[in-house]
Amino acid sequence: MTATPQPGLVVKFRPTGPWRVGPDTGARDGVDPVYHSDSFYSAVTAAMRLLGHLDAWLDATANNAAGSAVRFSSLYPFHNDIGFVIPPRTVWPPPASTKVRWKGARFVPLGLVEPLLSGRAMQEDRWDVDGASQCLVPNGRAGPFRLGLRSGAAVDRLSGCVEPHSVACIEFLPGAGMWAVISFADEPQRERWDGPVRAALRLLADSGFGGERARGWGRSEPPEFIEGLLPQMILSDQPAPPAAASGSTVPPSGEAPVVEAPTAYWLLSLFNPGAADTVDWNRGSYYVLARSGRVESPARSGDLKKTLNMVGEGSVLVAENPVQGAAADVAPEGLLHPVYRSGFALAIPVPWQAAS
Repeated sequence: MTATPQPGLVVKFRPTGPWRVGPDTGARDGVDPVYHSDSFYSAVTAAMRLLGHLDAWLDATANNAAGSAVRFSSLYPFHNDIGFVIPPRTVWPPPASTKVRWKGARFVPLGLVEPLLSGRAMQEDRWDVDGASQCLVPNGRAGPFRLGLRSGAAVDRLSGCVEPHSVACIEFLPGAGMWAVISFADEPQRERWDGPVRAALRLLADSGFGGERARGWGRSEPPEFIEGLLPQMILSDQPAPPAAASGSTVPPSGEAPVVEAPTAYWLLSLFNPGAADTVDWNRGSYYVLARSGRVESPARSGDLKKTLNMVGEGSVLVAENPVQGAAADVAPEGLLHPVYRSGFALAIPVPWQAAS
């Protein structure tokens, strides 16, 4: 399977301390090891405002009727030479094993995805699941991070009352961090936005991602950038997908009908369907996350955003055309400006195969 190449950029952050990505429940003693694409877009948008690009940025992304000029995957962990990712749900987990509990791994090395899509069997003696990080790792290697619990105390300066509390965080091992992929709609859009996007990411590396930034959490060394083309940066060209019962034609010779396989797309980001998306919701393999959060705005900071159901990372969608997605305004009632939640898809075409 081939796809029209698009300019792409991989960014890697090497944390200088703990990161906190709050779970969907909002519990302070929990953490999510994925920094979701909608939060990533929001962080970049806040940085664009500080850099003086906000109006042009929103026109090119959230308010762009032709689709976003720049798209973000979610941030996933990496460790040294291994980038981890949520694998396509159509090929994960493999058949049950007596040696490895495959379904205990939420993340797998990116290099394993193409063999899995090609139908190759997993070599059980080469892999293990790191329970702390839910990563599939080579035997003898540790996972990229551990979950920690840091204590703190809120002090009322007037009464002197002290309220102790604990907050969960991600503590990265040496050589580990978070990575993501960014796509540009075409070469002109890359030329327009490559510089501002890199500047925004450098600013975020210095100021921090996620929660507890006032404590210095969420920061990293200056980001590392790798240029290339998508989808080849993620998966090399795939062979023609296997036949599937999506439709058929009868050759003039009277031979058996040729069955055309549907086109499938593996999500590396969250996805909010747009009006032009032609997803076959009766097929594919996907799940839904309820995304909420609080507004960061001089007008009404801390107010709850509207909840939006979004298709999660690792989902495989069947669609007639590449999935695009849309941004939704999730501002609380009465807020004087929109608050966008990005649901633009960063999706990789993959051979379709029904989940086992």
